[in-house]
Amino acid sequence: EPFVADEYIERLAWRTPGGGSRGGEAFDPKRLLEEFVNHIQELQVMDERIQRKVEKLEQQCQKEAKEFAKKVQELQKSNQVAFQHFQELDEHISYVATKVCHLGDQLEGVNTPRQRAVEAQKLMKYFNEFLDGELKSDVFTNSEKIKEAADIIQKLHLIAQELPFDSLMGFCCYPLSSPGKYHDLECQLIQEFTSAQRRGEISRMREVAAVLLHFKGYSHCVDVYIKQCQEGAFLRNDVFEDAAILCQRVNKQVGEVFSNPETVLAKLIQNIFEVKLQSYVKDQLEEHRKSDAEQYLKNLYDLYTRTTNLSSKLMEFNLGTDKQTFLSKLIKSIFISYLENYIEVEIGYLKSRSAMILQRYYDSKNHQKRSIGTGGIQDLKERIRQRTNLPLGPSIDTHGETFLSQEVVVNLLQETKQAFERCHRLSDPSDLPKNAFRIFSMLVEFLCTEHIDYALETGLAGIPSSDSKNANLYFLDVVHQANTIFHLFDKQFNDHLMPLISSSPKLSECLQKKKDIIEQMEVKLDMGIDTLNCMIGQMKHILAAEQKKTDFKPEDENNVLIQYTNACVKVCGYVRKQVEKIRNSMDGKNVDTVLMELGVRFHRLIYEHLQQYSYSCMGGMLAICDVAEYRKCAKDFKIALVLQLFDTLHALCNLLVVAPDNLKQVCSGEQLANLDKNILHSFVQLRVDYRSARLARHFS
Repeated sequence: EPFVADEYIERLAWRTPGGGSRGGEAFDPKRLLEEFVNHIQELQVMDERIQRKVEKLEQQCQKEAKEFAKKVQELQKSNQVAFQHFQELDEHISYVATKVCHLGDQLEGVNTPRQRAVEAQKLMKYFNEFLDGELKSDVFTNSEKIKEAADIIQKLHLIAQELPFDSLMGFCCYPLSSPGKYHDLECQLIQEFTSAQRRGEISRMREVAAVLLHFKGYSHCVDVYIKQCQEGAFLRNDVFEDAAILCQRVNKQVGEVFSNPETVLAKLIQNIFEVKLQSYVKDQLEEHRKSDAEQYLKNLYDLYTRTTNLSSKLMEFNLGTDKQTFLSKLIKSIFISYLENYIEVEIGYLKSRSAMILQRYYDSKNHQKRSIGTGGIQDLKERIRQRTNLPLGPSIDTHGETFLSQEVVVNLLQETKQAFERCHRLSDPSDLPKNAFRIFSMLVEFLCTEHIDYALETGLAGIPSSDSKNANLYFLDVVHQANTIFHLFDKQFNDHLMPLISSSPKLSECLQKKKDIIEQMEVKLDMGIDTLNCMIGQMKHILAAEQKKTDFKPEDENNVLIQYTNACVKVCGYVRKQVEKIRNSMDGKNVDTVLMELGVRFHRLIYEHLQQYSYSCMGGMLAICDVAEYRKCAKDFKIALVLQLFDTLHALCNLLVVAPDNLKQVCSGEQLANLDKNILHSFVQLRVDYRSARLARHFS
């Protein structure tokens, strides 16, 4: 640890008796001084001893340093001598190497012409044997030396071809230039290659292929190799998987046999595509091309997908520089005749299939589709009947059927989804947006127009007039189902159509078409708001049937036991059901819009209904209770305006029971102060005691 003088002295004083206040001992300075003096003397003795030791070690270190320096000088001198010897040896080696290289050049200059002469002599010897017609040399008679024989015949064949035929030498060499022996040897080599391939002797195959590389029949050797590779390779039902396994196996082997493996592998793949796959595709498609469009399209999509997947696997191999273009051309050569008219087959099938799905549904309902009024006199009569109470003819009775089916919609969307998938896979990239738009148009025609729009038109025609009794309002069920179906339609639009057209001009066209469909349906839904007239008509029937004049002017004022009238109970029950039905049938802002309209009409109905009766004091209290119940029902609307209207109506009803002296005070209250005086007056006039001079005076 680092030495700290103050701490050292403190510890020394603490250990000395009388050196501190330890344990109540008295401080003894003399004893402490004596202890310090003795300790200083001990330290001085220790310092002298350590100093002598340091001096001794320094002397020893100096002596060893001198000896080490002397040894280093001796080593440096030895190193210099060794370096001089190394330089002398290096110069001597360089001199000898130069002499050897010069001698080697001289020997090579002499040996090369000699070797050429020997080779020429051998060729002349073999040439004489060919001229004599007797091949006696071992190289021609020994089948194991076919490689050497091939090399000799190849050279003699080239020499013979260079000589003009009209010369004597050329005439004599004609047997060599003719394809006879050359072709025979070529056939022997190919036969040897074939045998080696069957035996699985890769080294022999590589050796023979290297010899044949300089022959014209080298391509025939490659063809034989490709043919034998495919023997027994396509035994299973899955020709695509067999092709992938075959190419994987050949890819490992072809590099060990041929000097140009990428060319051989590419030729094998081309042969597989143009022979095996093309034949298989033709057999699968031609069977259903004219008889079964659905199966034809499924097979076409499946085969094209599996072919492109196979192509993706083959991209891993070395097939040359532009393997993507090479494989694309092979795929196109197989499917071009089927892809040219694909979209026409797709649209034709989709049209017939969609029509069949719809017709099958309407047949199951025993319904004959008919033209609902879309213009002219019939449309005008229907609109007038819906907007007024004039009996211009009976509405169409749908017997509670919405003519919308989730199953039909799912089937249509599923067919269209599969069509989009096929379109994405089978269409040329330049034609993809256009083809996708045609499929979308089919979906719009059969789902939106023929199914949803027809159901809305039928539902509109089935809306009863406002004066109908016990009218069933099925149009809201139509709205509910149409809303659900359109959400599914919109989801398919975003999930399957948008990716196909997102970067093309067709995007704006599709969006506009979708917008037009929405607007067209919204117009019909807006026309269906007349359903509210029927609701109000039903409420009127309930009030007319259940409300009695004696309800608000009871004969015995002191014996009224009910909290609110029977008419109020039934109307509130009916309204709550309709509110719930509207909420279930619509979503978004449409719910608030329709409920606000219904709430305002509901308020107007109750307001006008209350104006028809005279009220005694107890009858006025009962009317207030009814309006309080109506107000509680209005809360279910969750529309601020509707609740405000019923709050004001409740305040107006207070005028029916308030004491004459307090009328002015009540009329000037917060809720009634802004109302027209005539409205206030009309409610006061409903009181039984209105004609009394006192009440008329107070209100005036």
